[in-house]
This record gives sequence, C-alpha cells and structure tokens, in this order.
Amino acid sequence: MRKYGVIGLGQVGATVAYTLVQQGTVDELVLIDHNEALAQAQKIDLDDASARLASTTKIILNDYAALADAEVLIVASGNIKAIDMNSSKGRFGEYDSNQAIVRDIAPKIVASGFKGILIDIMNPCDVMTDYLQRMTGFDRNRVFGTGTFLDTARMQKCVGEALGTNGKNVDGYVYGEHGNSQFVAWSTVRVNGQPISHFQAAAHLDLDKLEDDARQGAFAVMAGKHYTNFAIATCGVRLAEAVSADAKLACPVSAFDPELGTYVGMPAVIGKNGIESLIRLDLTADEQASLAASAKFIKKNVDVLPQP
Repeated sequence: MRKYGVIGLGQVGATVAYTLVQQGTVDELVLIDHNEALAQAQKIDLDDASARLASTTKIILNDYAALADAEVLIVASGNIKAIDMNSSKGRFGEYDSNQAIVRDIAPKIVASGFKGILIDIMNPCDVMTDYLQRMTGFDRNRVFGTGTFLDTARMQKCVGEALGTNGKNVDGYVYGEHGNSQFVAWSTVRVNGQPISHFQAAAHLDLDKLEDDARQGAFAVMAGKHYTNFAIATCGVRLAEAVSADAKLACPVSAFDPELGTYVGMPAVIGKNGIESLIRLDLTADEQASLAASAKFIKKNVDVLPQP
C-alpha cells in the first residue's frame, strides 16, 4: 500500500493532492490543514471525483498520527499573499509566517512517528527546508526541498523557446537559492547534446536575459492569477514518485551540502532514501563563487531562527 501525506491545502497543496488522486498514485492520502473548513471541503471535492476515476484513494483528514506509516510527506503550507512581487524580498515575504508554521508542525510530525521522506515546498524553500530538518532532527537525506527543480524547468523552457526546440531537449541545472540569488550554471547546459556555447553566437542568445526570465518565471504567473500551483505541484509529485519508485532520479533539489553547511539548490540523486547522493559537477570559478554566495545567504537566514 502506498501512502503519502500533504500538509497545507492551499492552491499548491490542493493541486498536489488532486494530482495524486487523479493519477491513482497513492492508496491512502493524509491531508492536514489548520483551516478545518478548507480541509473538509478539499476532502469532499476529491471524494466526489472518485466515482469517475479508475482508482480509489482513501483520504484521511487532519490526523497527524496517520502519518506514522506514510512513505512521503509533502509540506506545502504558506501564505502566498505575503509574497510581494514588487519587493526585493520576493519569496522572503513568507519568511516570518512560514518559520512559525515550521515550529508548529515539526513537533507534531515527529510525535506522529513518521519515518518516511519529507519534501518541502514552503517558501523561502531552502531556508524552510533547512529549518524543517533542524526542527525535526531527521537525517538530512530524509529531508529535501523542491529547490531549483522548477527553476531548472523554467530555464529549459526559455532556452528551448529561444532556439525553437522542445525544452525537454535542454539539459543542465539552475543552482543556488530558489529565489533571487539563483543562477544558471551555463557550463552544464546542453541542447540536443551540444553545449549552449555551440548555439550562442549563431542564435544571438542573451544568456543574461534567459537567466532572468527563468528567475522571474513565478512572478510572470503570479501577475495574472496571484499564485502559482500547477508547475510546483508537478515538481513535488515527481519527486515523491521518484522516492516511491527508488528511481535514482538525477535532478536539482534543495539538498544539504556539508561543504557549504546548508541546504541549497544543486543536482542530486533521488531514491527510496531521499537524497541518495549529491552530484558534484565541474563548475567554473564564477559559478562556484555564485553558489557559495547563494549558500551563505541561505545559511545566514536559517541561523538567526529560533533553534531546537
């Protein structure tokens, strides 16, 4: 029996839950939200859909104890209204409210006896992932965040559009914070197997603009509908499925790097144990400096939070 949990049933958490139920990914799904009316409404809506689906998912509501035998727990809590698109804070608009949520839910997760893999979507993602690990005391491999998984997808899309090809033909990684200090490691980017430099001159590629387009992708969506949900929920589900399948999926996530002393977006291998290993590529000196600076920013914002 496959069993997941989702904490936080706003736009992102609800989309995660719907995707899992619609795809028949799980047999049991534990849904938790402090807003009882919202949680109940999400459950009813999902149950109403079940008669038209090929699979059946048992939904358990607001019961932390039910997480004891869950394989994966996705934390998607937050207050999207706190994100100011016109402020330099960006995703750090949720910093104060989400650190309080972590302090509330972490002891409840621990008390439940949860032994699975925790995947964080909360913003600022790297800071809250690090804080969740510290507050739960779980092994670092068992806790990771979506990090730059989505930012990398946005980079692939932007590069693909610029070159008139499918973004799926673009390989490479966005490193660093899921936020303003992220960067595209262009030394890792390949299009149809060729280095991006092979196309740069002929296609008149503006790498700085492509990088900024990827960085600002979330705000382009939020400008129209005031939240993002489809893409980030897809990332969360894909990572959860990689854990369940022991897929050994190589992808960028927010993982703990002992060399940098914090969680930061970088490529890793995802399997049944969560972070199976980190993937260390030969970055340029400038890229290494950008990664170190981004990690320093993340760590600084975690270290000042109340510690267990």
